Amino acid sequence: MRFYLISDNVDTQMGMRLAGIEGVVVHKSEEVREALLGAADNKDIAVILITEKLVKLCRELVYDYKLNRRQPLIVEIPDRHATSNINGTISSYIESAIGLKL
Repeated sequence: MRFYLISDNVDTQMGMRLAGIEGVVVHKSEEVREALLGAADNKDIAVILITEKLVKLCRELVYDYKLNRRQPLIVEIPDRHATSNINGTISSYIESAIGLKL
């Protein structure tokens, strides 16, 4: 099982690379689409991490994948520009992933 990152900034990509997670940095909606379609078709990738900002660029495609495909798991992550409550976001990831409320 491999993770893959689709990010809008190099800082997030570098942090994930330090953890052993490869990925790409993209900025335009068409680049996001290409990266997501390519990663989703790769059978080795089980989890796609995608930053909040990029989800907003291709919301329909991302949610279509989340709702209609079993694999890969697509996880929206905050980055350094995140507008959401990061503690609440991480807690909700844990709760939905393993059913444990913090």
